[in-house]
Amino acid sequence: MAELLVELLDVVEVCIISGGQFGQFQMQVVDRLTGADPAALARLHLMPTCGTQYYRHTGTAWDQVYAQNLTEDEKQRALAAVEGQAKELGLWESETWGPILEDRGSQITFSALGQAAPVAAKSAWDPTGSKKSSLREAVAALLPDLEVRSGGSTSVDITRKGIDKAYGMTRLADMTEIDLQEMLFVGDRLDEDGNDYPVKALGVPCHAVEGWEDTAAYLDTLVPELRAAVATTAQD
Repeated sequence: MAELLVELLDVVEVCIISGGQFGQFQMQVVDRLTGADPAALARLHLMPTCGTQYYRHTGTAWDQVYAQNLTEDEKQRALAAVEGQAKELGLWESETWGPILEDRGSQITFSALGQAAPVAAKSAWDPTGSKKSSLREAVAALLPDLEVRSGGSTSVDITRKGIDKAYGMTRLADMTEIDLQEMLFVGDRLDEDGNDYPVKALGVPCHAVEGWEDTAAYLDTLVPELRAAVATTAQD
C-alpha cells in the first residue's frame, strides 16, 4: 500500500481523511512512505479526526494548518456521556486493546475494544452495527449541541456540531481550490449508516471498497489510467 500511495502521489494530489488522530496517521502511513521524496509529500494532505484537523508537509516536518478543537467543557461532557451510556447499555468491555476513550483534541472517540484491537475482533463485535447505533442515539440525546456519529467498526465519534467527513472535504476544496467534482473519494463505509456516507451525500464522486486488498486492486488499475490521462493532457 505504501508503494502504491507513492505511485499515486506521483500523478495526483492525495488526501487521507479518517476519524483517527494524527499519531495514527504518522504510524500507519507517514512512517511507511520511505520511497516518497519531499515533492511527493508536499502533494499529500492529511485530515485526522474527520477533517477537524489539517496537516501539510513543509519540506522537513508536518505542520498543522488548522484544528477545530473542542473546549474543555465539551470534552468533559462528551467523555461522561459516552462512558455512562456505554456502561448502561452493557457495551463497556473489560478486555480491550488500549483505552476505550480517547481525547483527540478536536474529537472524543469511543472505541469499544480499544484502538489497537485486531481487525477480526473489531469485525465480530458489532457485525450489524446495532450496538453502535444504539450508543450513538443514547449519547446524542444527552449532547444536543455536539455532533455524535458512528465511526469505524467499533467506534463512536463526538465533534463540534455539523462536523463530519463532508465538512472535511468541503474544507479541503476551500484550502486547495480543487472543485469537489474534480475529486474522487474512496471509502469502505459509503452505506447510509457509514461514516463515509456524508461525502457521498455531498455529491463527491465516490468509489466503494471493502478493505485494503480491494483498495490496492483498485489503485493497480487507477494509477496507470491517471498516468495516461496526465500524458494526454501534457501532449495537448
